Amino acid sequence: MTFDLSSSPIVRLAWERGLNLPADSLVNGNQSGRITHAVQSPSLTFIRLWDQSILTGPQHLLDVAESLDDDELSDHSIMLRLTKNDGGRGLGTQGLYYADDLALHQPADTVHVSTSSQAAQELEALCPPDDVNDVGLAHRAHKFTLMAHGEPDAGPLACSAYSEYQGLLAQVGTLVSPDFRRQGLGRLATSIAAHEALAAGLIVQWRADINNAAAHALATSMGFSVAGLQTQVSLQTDQTRRK
Repeated sequence: MTFDLSSSPIVRLAWERGLNLPADSLVNGNQSGRITHAVQSPSLTFIRLWDQSILTGPQHLLDVAESLDDDELSDHSIMLRLTKNDGGRGLGTQGLYYADDLALHQPADTVHVSTSSQAAQELEALCPPDDVNDVGLAHRAHKFTLMAHGEPDAGPLACSAYSEYQGLLAQVGTLVSPDFRRQGLGRLATSIAAHEALAAGLIVQWRADINNAAAHALATSMGFSVAGLQTQVSLQTDQTRRK
């Protein structure tokens, strides 16, 4: 077992803080049904987290969404239609996975792991821009890059990195060089980053677009526990309209 539900209040607290929900509304409140919270935000965000759902965004959009059920709000295309008059731009739907314990994956051979930002940047230069943007290594403070041939000055093969979310979760992302995919390197790099995060007292969060089969396969092979999903649409603000 990689996630004990006794740890779920920590995950709920992180989202409660991150979404600026009223204190205790998600952690100690009614753990079923939907929470709606109006915020002056440039996005409309819907989250399903175990048996709880949360919708945050401008009040006028919450009013329109009141008649929609959770399955409809989980549909990215419906969210786009809902926000068409607000300049909605899709940010996709991501599956949410968690782990508070993971088996340690040992490499077959000796590998060198670089924690430098330069190694991660070199890897990004080898990868398609869409992959680079999806993973966002540059925005993650703690990077672990596998280097070729076990030599510190060799080229990068894969990198997994995490950033802290609300001081409680470690959001992990992994990028693998196109020439070295399907060799288990992403799984190894992810294992290293995840165990570093667990050692720091954080719960590991893995978030992957629902259409990214490789990312979901990696989460499954690692043993992450699926907990829900996040659907988000960015909105055109008044300031943007004036430009």
